[in-house]
Amino acid sequence: MADKAASGVLTKLPQKQIQEMKEAFSMIDVDRDGFVSKEDLKAISEQLGRTPDDKELTAMLKEAPGPLNFTMFLSIFSDKLSGTDSEETIRNAFAMFDEAETKKLNIEYIKDLLENMGDNFNKDEMRMTFKEAPVEGGKFDYVKFTAMIKGSGEDDA
Repeated sequence: MADKAASGVLTKLPQKQIQEMKEAFSMIDVDRDGFVSKEDLKAISEQLGRTPDDKELTAMLKEAPGPLNFTMFLSIFSDKLSGTDSEETIRNAFAMFDEAETKKLNIEYIKDLLENMGDNFNKDEMRMTFKEAPVEGGKFDYVKFTAMIKGSGEDDA
């Protein structure tokens, strides 16, 4: 049953995101055996300049209900991604800046907010965020964008 639920994630995620996750999985699966083990986690952590203890590594692996293969890896990350705020919450956050209730915001205004408020975005983060964003005529369609990032494909709110 866990395999059936895990394989369903392949139909929920965009192909590009699956490919990115495959690349990440390949980097973490240091011994290239198709499974992420405690030794893989330890090796990748050390490459990143961190040395977690066995207890921490075991806790990471316990998030998976079975051996951590690529499908399970996708399933866990999909669950974490879907665990973020709801589409409605995200849309409402954008709507606070949309006084005219057009469901669109000036892209330069959004970029200015992201570069200068809170956790300031750098140029690379900005480029990645808006790489596939729905922008037409300098207007950012936050309803479509929210549907894209939440994976619903629906923009009829």
